Amino acid sequence: MKNRIRRWMDSDVGYSFRNSPTAIVAALIAAVCVFCALFAGWVAPHNPFDLTTLELSDARIPPVWSEEGGWKYILGTDDQGRDILSALMYGARISLIVGLASVALSVVVGVGLGLLAGFKGGWIDSVLMRLCDVMLSFPAILVALLIAGVGRAVFPNANESLAFGVLILSISLTGWVQYARTVRGSTMVERNKEYVQAARVTGVAPLRIMVKHVLPNVLGPVMVLATIQVATAIITEATLSFLGVGAPPTSPSLGTLIRVGNDYLFSGEWWITIFPGLMLVLIALSVNLLGDWLRDALNPRLR
Repeated sequence: MKNRIRRWMDSDVGYSFRNSPTAIVAALIAAVCVFCALFAGWVAPHNPFDLTTLELSDARIPPVWSEEGGWKYILGTDDQGRDILSALMYGARISLIVGLASVALSVVVGVGLGLLAGFKGGWIDSVLMRLCDVMLSFPAILVALLIAGVGRAVFPNANESLAFGVLILSISLTGWVQYARTVRGSTMVERNKEYVQAARVTGVAPLRIMVKHVLPNVLGPVMVLATIQVATAIITEATLSFLGVGAPPTSPSLGTLIRVGNDYLFSGEWWITIFPGLMLVLIALSVNLLGDWLRDALNPRLR
């Protein structure tokens, strides 16, 4: 493990990372957010979703630096007496899981269809690209709203797993298009190169050529796009949750926390919505900065 890390640090990408203060700071922020989200059960000072521990008398307590605040609730509490700091950690975990899962599904579908379209060409390429054009003609958030709303109407009493599945599907439905178009363009370039022609002459099956030879050479742009799309997926999930069609109320995400706090924004309890909003911005900004650095590091022309 140490040798792999050392080799990576000595590579061109590792050298670029060491010499980019922005990438280092963004990576540290993203690592802290991910760590707090994944280990919220151990790191969070309270369990904000355990109803037996909530006290309504602790509702709307301001942050610790205010006169009425205290160290028990560093960032204050919401209208139900939930600790804001703990709610941010638990809410970030939901947002990250949904964002990463939706991007992973989009990558699998988009890369597979883009590889097939670029390698085969012909009517397969035409049909898949027209499908992409149709999907791009609809705003992504409207498609996600439609799918999430239909899913809730069809499964009104769905459990949390099914609700999250519908949410991930709604975000992924339009996300795969960008991967398909990117991979298709790169595959059309790679399929005419000598190593692909040599594999064809030796009788290698087309599927094996696509998976073993072409795919590793078109994953660079996909990695960059996936990194940036994680932030977009998290923001989309927060938007859906803010509108009431995202994460279920029993497992609120950052978008749900922002929606709850929005009712108290102009009544003096600003911390209920400001801190979840700042957490969402911090995660999205750090991931976007990492995506920008990765794009420059993998493209020699941009160095």
